Amino acid sequence: MILHCVFLRFKSALSADEKKELLEAVSGLKAKIPGIVSVSYGPNVSPEGLHGGFVDGFTVTFESVEARDAYLPHPDHVAVGERLVAATDGGLSGILVFDLEI
Repeated sequence: MILHCVFLRFKSALSADEKKELLEAVSGLKAKIPGIVSVSYGPNVSPEGLHGGFVDGFTVTFESVEARDAYLPHPDHVAVGERLVAATDGGLSGILVFDLEI
C-alpha cells in the first residue's frame, strides 16, 4: 500500500469554507478513482511548530503503487489538483507531497 501525504500552504485570503470544500473534493475522489482505500484531511495539530507554513493537508491510502500511478493522471485528480494549486500560496511551491510505502 502507498500512503500519499499532501501538505498545503493555502492562501491567507481563502476562507474556512473554501478550504473545506476543496478538501471535500479531494475526499470525493475515493468514489471516482479505483484503488483508493481511504482519504483523510484536516489541519496540522502537531505541537512542535515545525510545519514550515504547511498547516493543512490530506492523505490518500492506495491499495498499490499501480493504483497510485493510475490516480496521478486521472482527469478527476488533475481537476482537483489544479484547484488546489490555484488556492495555495505560491502555486506548486505551496504544496508538499510525500509518499510512503506501508
